Amino acid sequence: MTDYSEDKPKRTAADPSKNTVQSLAKGFRVLEAFTAQEPELAMAEVARRAGIDNATAFRFLNTLADIGYVERVPGTRLFRLSLKVLDLGFNAIAHSDLRTRARPILRSLVGAVNEAASVGVLDGGEVLYAERIQAGLTRLGVDIRIGSRVPAYSSAVGHAILAWLPLEAQKRILQMVTRKSLTDTTLTDLDALLARFANVKAAGYAISDQETVSGLYAIAAPVLDIDGMPMAALSVAAPAFQTTLKDFEASTAAPVCHAAQQLSRALQTIGGIAPPSHHP
Repeated sequence: MTDYSEDKPKRTAADPSKNTVQSLAKGFRVLEAFTAQEPELAMAEVARRAGIDNATAFRFLNTLADIGYVERVPGTRLFRLSLKVLDLGFNAIAHSDLRTRARPILRSLVGAVNEAASVGVLDGGEVLYAERIQAGLTRLGVDIRIGSRVPAYSSAVGHAILAWLPLEAQKRILQMVTRKSLTDTTLTDLDALLARFANVKAAGYAISDQETVSGLYAIAAPVLDIDGMPMAALSVAAPAFQTTLKDFEASTAAPVCHAAQQLSRALQTIGGIAPPSHHP
Protein backbone atom coordinates (compact mmCIF):
# COMPACT_ATOMS: atom_id res chain seq x y z
CA MET A 1 0.00 0.00 0.00
CA THR A 2 1.33 3.40 -0.92
CA ASP A 3 2.08 5.70 2.01
CA TYR A 4 1.17 9.29 1.19
CA SER A 5 2.02 10.61 4.65
CA GLU A 6 5.13 12.34 3.35
CA ASP A 7 2.96 14.43 1.01
CA LYS A 8 0.86 15.86 3.85
CA PRO A 9 1.88 19.26 5.26
CA LYS A 10 3.29 18.91 8.74
CA ARG A 11 2.04 21.31 11.41
CA THR A 12 4.53 22.85 13.76
CA ALA A 13 4.01 24.27 17.23
CA ALA A 14 4.04 27.72 15.68
CA ASP A 15 1.23 26.87 13.27
CA PRO A 16 -1.78 28.92 14.46
CA SER A 17 -4.22 26.56 12.72
CA LYS A 18 -3.31 23.89 15.26
CA ASN A 19 -4.92 25.96 18.00
CA THR A 20 -7.93 27.12 15.97
CA VAL A 21 -11.33 25.43 15.92
CA GLN A 22 -12.39 26.18 12.35
CA SER A 23 -16.00 25.11 12.88
CA LEU A 24 -16.35 27.58 15.75
CA ALA A 25 -14.93 30.36 13.58
CA LYS A 26 -17.42 29.47 10.84
CA GLY A 27 -20.26 29.58 13.36
CA PHE A 28 -19.38 33.12 14.36
CA ARG A 29 -19.15 34.15 10.71
CA VAL A 30 -22.71 32.88 10.31
CA LEU A 31 -23.83 35.08 13.22
CA GLU A 32 -21.95 38.07 11.80
CA ALA A 33 -23.76 37.72 8.47
CA PHE A 34 -26.82 39.37 10.01
CA THR A 35 -26.83 43.18 10.25
CA ALA A 36 -29.14 45.88 11.58
CA GLN A 37 -29.93 46.84 7.99
CA GLU A 38 -30.67 43.24 6.96
CA PRO A 39 -31.72 41.35 10.10
CA GLU A 40 -33.49 38.56 8.22
CA LEU A 41 -31.62 36.45 5.67
CA ALA A 42 -32.16 33.36 3.57
CA MET A 43 -29.82 30.43 4.04
CA ALA A 44 -28.07 31.01 0.68
CA GLU A 45 -27.32 34.63 1.57
CA VAL A 46 -25.92 33.61 4.95
CA ALA A 47 -23.70 31.07 3.18
CA ARG A 48 -22.44 33.70 0.75
CA ARG A 49 -21.64 36.23 3.47
CA ALA A 50 -20.00 33.68 5.74
CA GLY A 51 -17.93 32.20 2.91
CA ILE A 52 -19.27 28.68 3.29
CA ASP A 53 -21.37 26.35 1.14
CA ASN A 54 -25.14 26.03 1.44
CA ALA A 55 -25.05 22.63 3.13
CA THR A 56 -22.68 23.89 5.82
CA ALA A 57 -24.79 27.02 6.32
CA PHE A 58 -27.87 24.84 6.70
CA ARG A 59 -26.22 22.76 9.45
CA PHE A 60 -24.90 25.81 11.30
CA LEU A 61 -28.21 27.69 11.14
CA ASN A 62 -30.13 24.70 12.44
CA THR A 63 -27.62 24.13 15.22
CA LEU A 64 -27.74 27.80 16.23
CA ALA A 65 -31.55 27.65 16.13
CA ASP A 66 -31.55 24.55 18.35
CA ILE A 67 -29.42 26.29 21.02
CA GLY A 68 -31.36 29.53 20.82
CA TYR A 69 -29.08 32.02 19.05
CA VAL A 70 -30.95 32.01 15.72
CA GLU A 71 -34.64 31.71 15.01
CA ARG A 72 -36.69 30.98 11.93
CA VAL A 73 -39.00 33.73 10.71
CA PRO A 74 -42.51 32.23 10.80
CA GLY A 75 -44.08 31.58 7.41
CA THR A 76 -40.84 32.18 5.50
CA ARG A 77 -37.51 30.55 4.70
CA LEU A 78 -35.65 33.35 6.45
CA PHE A 79 -33.55 33.29 9.61
CA ARG A 80 -32.78 36.04 12.12
CA LEU A 81 -30.75 36.42 15.30
CA SER A 82 -32.58 35.83 18.56
CA LEU A 83 -32.46 38.07 21.62
CA LYS A 84 -30.13 35.52 23.23
CA VAL A 85 -27.30 36.91 21.09
CA LEU A 86 -27.60 40.20 22.97
CA ASP A 87 -26.58 38.44 26.16
CA LEU A 88 -23.08 37.90 24.77
CA GLY A 89 -22.54 41.61 24.23
CA PHE A 90 -24.35 42.80 27.34
CA ASN A 91 -22.38 40.45 29.56
CA ALA A 92 -19.18 42.01 28.24
CA ILE A 93 -20.20 45.60 28.94
CA ALA A 94 -22.82 45.33 31.67
CA HIS A 95 -20.35 45.82 34.54
CA SER A 96 -17.65 47.71 32.73
CA ASP A 97 -15.96 50.71 34.29
CA LEU A 98 -16.85 52.72 31.19
CA ARG A 99 -20.59 52.46 31.87
CA THR A 100 -20.22 52.98 35.61
CA ARG A 101 -18.12 56.11 35.22
CA ALA A 102 -20.10 57.50 32.29
CA ARG A 103 -23.64 57.22 33.65
CA PRO A 104 -23.67 60.20 36.08
CA ILE A 105 -21.79 62.36 33.59
CA LEU A 106 -24.27 61.58 30.82
CA ARG A 107 -27.23 62.19 33.12
CA SER A 108 -25.99 65.72 33.83
CA LEU A 109 -26.06 66.54 30.09
CA VAL A 110 -29.69 65.60 29.40
CA GLY A 111 -32.18 68.44 29.74
CA ALA A 112 -34.92 70.41 28.04
CA VAL A 113 -33.09 70.73 24.71
CA ASN A 114 -30.58 67.88 24.82
CA GLU A 115 -32.76 64.78 24.88
CA ALA A 116 -30.05 62.10 24.84
CA ALA A 117 -26.45 61.63 25.89
CA SER A 118 -24.33 58.62 24.97
CA VAL A 119 -20.93 56.99 25.09
CA GLY A 120 -19.83 54.92 22.12
CA VAL A 121 -16.77 52.86 21.25
CA LEU A 122 -15.36 51.98 17.87
CA ASP A 123 -15.87 48.40 16.69
CA GLY A 124 -14.46 47.98 13.19
CA GLY A 125 -16.23 50.47 10.93
CA GLU A 126 -19.12 50.97 13.35
CA VAL A 127 -19.83 52.72 16.63
CA LEU A 128 -21.21 50.52 19.41
CA TYR A 129 -23.22 52.37 22.06
CA ALA A 130 -21.96 51.31 25.49
CA GLU A 131 -24.15 53.62 27.58
CA ARG A 132 -27.04 55.98 26.86
CA ILE A 133 -29.32 58.25 28.86
CA GLN A 134 -32.38 59.22 26.83
CA ALA A 135 -35.28 61.48 27.81
CA GLY A 136 -36.89 61.89 24.40
CA LEU A 137 -36.31 61.54 20.64
CA THR A 138 -39.17 59.05 20.26
CA ARG A 139 -40.94 61.66 18.16
CA LEU A 140 -38.16 61.28 15.60
CA GLY A 141 -38.40 57.50 15.59
CA VAL A 142 -34.89 57.25 17.07
CA ASP A 143 -34.42 53.93 18.86
CA ILE A 144 -30.76 53.79 19.86
CA ARG A 145 -30.03 51.67 22.92
CA ILE A 146 -27.07 50.12 24.65
CA GLY A 147 -25.64 47.69 22.11
CA SER A 148 -27.00 49.59 19.09
CA ARG A 149 -24.62 50.26 16.23
CA VAL A 150 -24.31 53.12 13.75
CA PRO A 151 -21.76 53.71 10.99
CA ALA A 152 -18.64 55.51 12.19
CA TYR A 153 -18.38 57.53 8.96
CA SER A 154 -21.75 59.26 9.46
CA SER A 155 -21.93 59.76 13.23
CA ALA A 156 -20.57 62.46 15.50
CA VAL A 157 -19.29 59.78 17.90
CA GLY A 158 -17.48 58.05 15.06
CA HIS A 159 -15.92 61.30 13.85
CA ALA A 160 -14.80 62.22 17.37
CA ILE A 161 -12.96 58.90 17.69
CA LEU A 162 -11.55 58.74 14.16
CA ALA A 163 -10.22 62.31 14.26
CA TRP A 164 -7.75 61.35 17.00
CA LEU A 165 -6.44 58.27 15.18
CA PRO A 166 -3.47 58.23 12.76
CA LEU A 167 -4.31 58.93 9.12
CA GLU A 168 -3.69 55.37 7.94
CA ALA A 169 -6.00 54.01 10.63
CA GLN A 170 -8.68 56.49 9.57
CA LYS A 171 -8.48 55.32 5.96
CA ARG A 172 -8.53 51.64 6.90
CA ILE A 173 -11.58 52.01 9.14
CA LEU A 174 -13.50 54.10 6.61
CA GLN A 175 -12.93 51.39 4.01
CA MET A 176 -14.34 48.64 6.23
CA VAL A 177 -17.95 49.49 5.33
CA THR A 178 -19.83 50.68 2.27
CA ARG A 179 -20.33 54.40 2.74
CA LYS A 180 -23.79 55.38 1.55
CA SER A 181 -25.90 58.47 2.11
CA LEU A 182 -28.22 57.92 5.05
CA THR A 183 -29.68 61.43 4.80
CA ASP A 184 -29.31 64.44 2.51
CA THR A 185 -26.36 65.68 4.59
CA THR A 186 -24.35 62.46 4.98
CA LEU A 187 -20.74 62.83 3.91
CA THR A 188 -19.39 59.74 2.13
CA ASP A 189 -16.36 60.85 0.08
CA LEU A 190 -13.11 59.54 1.58
CA ASP A 191 -11.05 62.70 1.08
CA ALA A 192 -13.87 64.90 2.34
CA LEU A 193 -14.19 62.80 5.48
CA LEU A 194 -10.46 62.91 6.14
CA ALA A 195 -10.56 66.70 5.78
CA ARG A 196 -13.51 66.79 8.18
CA PHE A 197 -11.53 64.81 10.75
CA ALA A 198 -8.72 67.37 10.63
CA ASN A 199 -11.24 70.13 11.36
CA VAL A 200 -12.81 68.06 14.15
CA LYS A 201 -9.47 67.58 15.88
CA ALA A 202 -8.68 71.29 15.56
CA ALA A 203 -12.04 72.23 17.10
CA GLY A 204 -11.89 69.55 19.82
CA TYR A 205 -15.30 68.10 18.99
CA ALA A 206 -17.43 66.75 16.13
CA ILE A 207 -20.84 68.04 15.14
CA SER A 208 -23.42 66.19 13.05
CA ASP A 209 -26.06 68.08 11.10
CA GLN A 210 -28.62 65.28 10.70
CA GLU A 211 -26.05 63.03 8.99
CA THR A 212 -27.20 59.72 10.45
CA VAL A 213 -30.82 60.53 11.30
CA SER A 214 -32.87 63.30 9.68
CA GLY A 215 -34.02 65.85 12.23
CA LEU A 216 -31.28 65.10 14.75
CA TYR A 217 -28.27 67.24 15.71
CA ALA A 218 -25.38 65.69 17.64
CA ILE A 219 -22.11 66.87 19.16
CA ALA A 220 -19.40 64.47 20.35
CA ALA A 221 -15.99 64.78 21.98
CA PRO A 222 -13.31 62.10 22.40
CA VAL A 223 -12.56 60.21 25.59
CA LEU A 224 -8.77 59.94 25.51
CA ASP A 225 -6.29 57.72 27.29
CA ILE A 226 -3.15 59.02 28.95
CA ASP A 227 -1.32 58.95 25.60
CA GLY A 228 -4.01 60.98 23.85
CA MET A 229 -5.49 58.03 21.96
CA PRO A 230 -9.29 57.67 21.78
CA MET A 231 -10.90 55.05 24.00
CA ALA A 232 -14.45 56.18 23.23
CA ALA A 233 -16.46 59.33 22.54
CA LEU A 234 -19.22 61.08 24.46
CA SER A 235 -22.11 62.69 22.60
CA VAL A 236 -25.27 64.73 23.11
CA ALA A 237 -28.21 64.78 20.70
CA ALA A 238 -31.12 67.17 20.23
CA PRO A 239 -34.03 67.35 17.77
CA ALA A 240 -33.47 69.93 15.06
CA PHE A 241 -36.95 71.41 15.42
CA GLN A 242 -36.16 72.60 18.96
CA THR A 243 -33.08 74.64 18.10
CA THR A 244 -30.78 75.79 15.32
CA LEU A 245 -27.48 74.10 14.61
CA LYS A 246 -25.64 77.30 15.53
CA ASP A 247 -27.42 77.67 18.88
CA PHE A 248 -27.02 73.96 19.61
CA GLU A 249 -23.28 74.16 19.02
CA ALA A 250 -22.94 77.36 21.07
CA SER A 251 -24.75 75.93 24.09
CA THR A 252 -23.59 72.31 23.96
CA ALA A 253 -20.03 72.05 22.63
CA ALA A 254 -18.29 73.28 25.78
CA PRO A 255 -20.29 71.09 28.23
CA VAL A 256 -19.74 68.03 26.03
CA CYS A 257 -15.99 68.63 25.81
CA HIS A 258 -15.82 69.16 29.58
CA ALA A 259 -17.79 65.97 30.22
CA ALA A 260 -15.54 63.98 27.88
CA GLN A 261 -12.49 65.30 29.71
CA GLN A 262 -14.05 64.29 33.03
CA LEU A 263 -14.65 60.78 31.76
CA SER A 264 -11.14 60.63 30.30
CA ARG A 265 -9.59 61.49 33.66
CA ALA A 266 -11.82 59.01 35.49
CA LEU A 267 -10.87 56.16 33.16
CA GLN A 268 -7.18 57.08 33.15
CA THR A 269 -7.06 56.63 36.92
CA ILE A 270 -8.15 53.01 36.56
CA GLY A 271 -5.98 52.23 33.55
CA GLY A 272 -8.51 52.93 30.79
CA ILE A 273 -10.71 50.43 28.98
CA ALA A 274 -10.12 47.80 26.34
CA PRO A 275 -8.86 49.47 23.15
CA PRO A 276 -11.29 49.92 20.25
CA SER A 277 -11.18 47.51 17.30
CA HIS A 278 -9.11 48.92 14.43
CA HIS A 279 -8.44 45.68 12.62
CA PRO A 280 -9.84 45.18 9.12
